[in-house]
Amino acid sequence: MLSQKKSLNILKKTNALLEGHFVLSSGLHSTKYIQCAKLLSFPHMANKICLSLAKKIKRNFKKIDLILSPAMGGIIIGYEIGKLLKKETIFCERIKGKFKLRRGFRIKKKSKVLIVEDVITTGKSSLECAKLITRSKAKLLGFACIIDRSSKKNLKIKKKIISHLKIDAPTFKKNNLPEYIKSTPIIIPGSRFVK
Repeated sequence: MLSQKKSLNILKKTNALLEGHFVLSSGLHSTKYIQCAKLLSFPHMANKICLSLAKKIKRNFKKIDLILSPAMGGIIIGYEIGKLLKKETIFCERIKGKFKLRRGFRIKKKSKVLIVEDVITTGKSSLECAKLITRSKAKLLGFACIIDRSSKKNLKIKKKIISHLKIDAPTFKKNNLPEYIKSTPIIIPGSRFVK
């Protein structure tokens, strides 16, 4: 298993862990942003993290039929975990703001589905994916991600989250920003609002 210290070093080395004033896809503000695409752009470094996450998933879920990931952020990590666990892996994409299955992807009735994400903050994207599983009359096993940056206050997911790394990165509502954040220019990363 990769230690927290080594994992953080990899995130910093690949510029996947950024500091500033960010508006997250959830609408919350934070001084930290995790851009896993930067980590995954260095496959030889990301591999260690993916292996570690795959081992945790294997320990927690004995029977997985399918891995579902949300586009964009979850596609690569879903693929890597699917490859390591030898499982079929599909992704959903936003069409007019709602997640849909396209490209001939489908979820078989009664299949056991694991949602794999890059980062979970509130769980909003993951729960949107879960609706596709419910509509397909399949079973949601749970959630897995590289980074869990959720807090009890903001997390909407009730099931256990399997993560490679839990990072404490406080989030704030727009109308409740600390002074030290207000003076820092805003950056809006992520893909939720990409047209």
